[in-house]
Amino acid sequence: MLKKKYQIKINKEWCKSCEICVQMCPSKVFKMEGFYPKIVNADKCTGCMICEKLCPDFAIKVEVKNEKEKI
Repeated sequence: MLKKKYQIKINKEWCKSCEICVQMCPSKVFKMEGFYPKIVNADKCTGCMICEKLCPDFAIKVEVKNEKEKI
């Protein structure tokens, strides 16, 4: 059985520290650390892609990584 997992990538060179991803993530995946968002709960990502869609600088990319679920 395949279970969807997601990998989130943040391009700090493009990020302007607006905190939109931190504020809008329904799963609280991000936390600000210094001037940049940090991924603190990657396993809680549901793949909604709100962070990617709302990022004004296209600094966030969410990718699907299918993994076999241990039964």
